[in-house]
Amino acid sequence: MFDIEVGNHTDCDGVTRRDFLRIGGLSALGLTLPGLLEAHADTSPIASSKQVPSGGKRDVACILIWLSGGPSHIDTFDPKPDAPQDIRGTFKAISTNVSGIQLSDQLPKLAKHMDKFSIIRSVTSPDGTHETATHYLLTGYPFAPAIEYPGYGAVVAREKGFQNNMPPYAMFGGMPNMHGGGGYMGAVYNPFIIGGDANNPNFSVQDVAPPNGVDFARLDRRRMMRQALDDWQRNKETASKATQTMDEFYHRAFSLVTSPSAKKAFNLKEEPDKLRDEYGRNTFGQSCLLARRMVEAGVRCISINNGGWDTHTDNFNALKNNLLPPLDMGYSALINDLKQRGMLDSTLVICMGEFGRTPRINSSGGRDHWPGAISVCMGGGGIKTGMVVGSSNANGEYPKDRPLRVEDVAATIYQAMGVSGEKEYMSPQERPIKINYDGTPINELIA
Repeated sequence: MFDIEVGNHTDCDGVTRRDFLRIGGLSALGLTLPGLLEAHADTSPIASSKQVPSGGKRDVACILIWLSGGPSHIDTFDPKPDAPQDIRGTFKAISTNVSGIQLSDQLPKLAKHMDKFSIIRSVTSPDGTHETATHYLLTGYPFAPAIEYPGYGAVVAREKGFQNNMPPYAMFGGMPNMHGGGGYMGAVYNPFIIGGDANNPNFSVQDVAPPNGVDFARLDRRRMMRQALDDWQRNKETASKATQTMDEFYHRAFSLVTSPSAKKAFNLKEEPDKLRDEYGRNTFGQSCLLARRMVEAGVRCISINNGGWDTHTDNFNALKNNLLPPLDMGYSALINDLKQRGMLDSTLVICMGEFGRTPRINSSGGRDHWPGAISVCMGGGGIKTGMVVGSSNANGEYPKDRPLRVEDVAATIYQAMGVSGEKEYMSPQERPIKINYDGTPINELIA
């Protein structure tokens, strides 16, 4: 819902009334969120907050594991053990707990939980450029220079709104290649960015607590001062929709800062050491664990931006020693933890990157960009699990059967999240744009 850039809206003195309030109010406390919300205020509707039901059916939430840089499909979820050496590489294929499905031998933990997710092995794309392919996979729309389309989490934020005063859309590590935000809908739908290392013993989420030495009574007095000044201004100015939206932003910001549920959600120290070990004592693993806690607290969509997958050189050492062990631990622990807590049916977990990598190993022992065959993993949220949809050919170059487009992946995500892809929004140019254009949900996966 929120991003981390602060706009520079000033008057002739270089300071606006709102800037003064930020200096004399929340931002003087070192808190950037309210000013941030103000800087990105627009006239988009803000859905009212709901409470997460204590029992009964929950809305489907989503956790997206984004493998930024483009993971090798052959070395992860689509091994080719019978291909020539210069294609299959140094890794082997191992059986999983689902008969007939194999994974890379570098994913032994995920192999034991294959029954909790499914693999689409026949996604194909024409785009092999990081920036534009990232836009395509995160929005379901091919990149167009004239317009930025919104990411899945941004659309869900607009459609579903807040729960428990938690931001509906959050992201670890920043927006990859600056895509996946609100796009033409406005920065109001950008994700709440969670920086820092969740594995750090002193990790804390910026803007969720006042600085040391400032209690909530003082914070509340400053909120009341801002409210009084706003009430005075309304008597002098015509209250516009933008002003009303601004007030909503401040209300949300204050609610987040003072919310016990927010503090609880972001406190990893409440988790048992044994469970934290299962997720992996690393940035990715602890981010996965924190994502689960955030879903419990009411966040609807969370993206974990996990970089480093652009393995043009030394592909196998990078995967074996750095990239695959944390992914194997964190991803498998996440889906197993969700299952044990009865949350997997209401939490869609996706794992993908912007493209696959070349089947043939290059002269530097790496693999280059390859959008011809992409593996996408999905499970939970009503998606059928323990399945493989489609296949790539013998060398992992292109789909052999059931070719699927990125638009179809997007349509499946939206259907699982309870969002109609046929619904239209208006662009800033007053042009109607469908949430999902020309995509068809993957019927094999829809429960």
